[in-house]
Amino acid sequence: MKICTTLCMLLPMVLVMMMSCSFITIMAVTESHIPITLDGPFKPVTRRFDPSLRRGSDDLPMTHPRLRKNVTLNFPEQIALAISSPSSMWVSWVTGDAQIGLNVTPVDPASVGSEVWYGKESGKYTSVGKGDSVVYSQLYPFEGLWNYTSGIIHHVKLEGLEPGTRYYYKCGDSSIPAMSQERFFETFPEPSANNYPARIAVIGDLGLTRNSSSTIDHLIHNDPSMILMVGDLTYANQYLTTGGKGASCYSCSFPDAPIRETYQPRWDGWGRFMEPLTSEVPMMVIEGNHEIEPQAGKISFKSYLTRFAVPAEESGSKSNFYYSFDAGGIHFIMLGAYVDYNSTGAQFAWLKQDLQKIDRSVTPWLVAAWHPPWYNSYASHYQEFECMRLEMEEILYQYRVDIVFNGHVHAYERMNRVYNYKLDPCAPIYITVGDGGNIEKVDVDHADDPGKCPSPGDNIPEFGGVCKSNFSTGPAKGNFCWNKQPEWSAFRESSFGHGILEAVNSTYALWTWHRNEDNYKENAVGDQIYIVRQPELCKKDFKPQDSQQSLPYNSNPKSSHAPSHLSKNSIITSQFLGLLFIYGLYYEVKWS
Repeated sequence: MKICTTLCMLLPMVLVMMMSCSFITIMAVTESHIPITLDGPFKPVTRRFDPSLRRGSDDLPMTHPRLRKNVTLNFPEQIALAISSPSSMWVSWVTGDAQIGLNVTPVDPASVGSEVWYGKESGKYTSVGKGDSVVYSQLYPFEGLWNYTSGIIHHVKLEGLEPGTRYYYKCGDSSIPAMSQERFFETFPEPSANNYPARIAVIGDLGLTRNSSSTIDHLIHNDPSMILMVGDLTYANQYLTTGGKGASCYSCSFPDAPIRETYQPRWDGWGRFMEPLTSEVPMMVIEGNHEIEPQAGKISFKSYLTRFAVPAEESGSKSNFYYSFDAGGIHFIMLGAYVDYNSTGAQFAWLKQDLQKIDRSVTPWLVAAWHPPWYNSYASHYQEFECMRLEMEEILYQYRVDIVFNGHVHAYERMNRVYNYKLDPCAPIYITVGDGGNIEKVDVDHADDPGKCPSPGDNIPEFGGVCKSNFSTGPAKGNFCWNKQPEWSAFRESSFGHGILEAVNSTYALWTWHRNEDNYKENAVGDQIYIVRQPELCKKDFKPQDSQQSLPYNSNPKSSHAPSHLSKNSIITSQFLGLLFIYGLYYEVKWS
């Protein structure tokens, strides 16, 4: 009776407490009818390509205002930011003119200085950072092919910054003088379970088409605080070295090319195209297959490795192909699919060490990204990187990665939680966003469509082995493809767009996919879901069979676009009763 009396007396106070941020978050999920992953697994949904739309568009010409050079002499251009740590930021830019032709001579990178003036007030720069500069060349040992050497690429790391603070800066060489206009950036808050970036944009396979322009314009409208670029940036390798018109199918248009050529000035155009965004918002990149760009001497990835500063050294990596970083309470792991990913290799050893260092009480969310998807129901790139999945999936599952972002497939697809092709409530949510708008056009064929199942000889990866096989369990047992949308594929659509991740707290994160054609529609979204972590149930080292037996995961999938409110209301009720019980016990002990 005493406990009952206590609970009744405490009811008004507990009701007030339920208006905390966590409760408001839960109520928002309920009231806005946004599904949550606890409602899953969801019944697979497909939105077919709209035949009234074009599957793609041509590249913007180098004379386009967003691609042409708009500075003179050695003034900075292609300015870009990248996170180094919560207290440091990379600033990169290019000065001078690139050269292209049969004979090119690299300039001396030391001929122009690398300085960044910065401070907390506009026009008042209290600190100066200095860094390094470099040039690179793309050379081809074939008669008639043009060579390229870049302008001077500068990288400066600003250190000792205060987390959660706005800084104003200029970059360039003050001795010439040739300094940029003033820009600004904001550092992320200290890693903490209570601190998160406002909006993280996720883009893949962007390119430089008119569709790419729509993607970036839409993205700018959504005001991101960081950009996650999951590979295939410029599509400079859809051209011959002499330029001309880019091709949506390289091998179709240039069957006699002696090597996969590139037109490197497209990289400079892409840097200018992105500068209005990347000069104020940090962009974190990972390589895709279109960044391979082979040249003389078996050299590859030269553009990618030279142009972008990434926190490889800061995260203990010895390679810019894979690294990690924190953004508030989120730990990001960027993996390389086009370098050794075997469990006996350097990348895997680094990955294991990085995962072991993570403190989930400080960075509760764990997000991984790499270019080619492991789970993909489109015919394009179907089962292409099975070897990588077989090597790395287990360790990511073991350490409870929450979300995985990929590109490569030029469409959008969100999976149910899946591990080893089986639905699993403790597995990551895999999301493919390779729909940035590139020249190769949107993918529309699904592997489960009649007559569209690829053969095991199709979709050979540009790196690594071939590990394709028929399914050994489930509805597709004995077959290479499903005869319907797989149960692990929750939603797919062939449209260009981008995604926004908003971590609300240590438990809830809102994922929204925005299709380009909805840019001017008020509050229109292509796909939206609250991703919910269950750390108290999905403990590290649980085996897949343990999680499947002990955790609630609906056996009857529901459509993610027509969710039930039962599980949401159950969450609210259980948390409400839990608070009542805890506070009742507390005061019972205190007053006894």
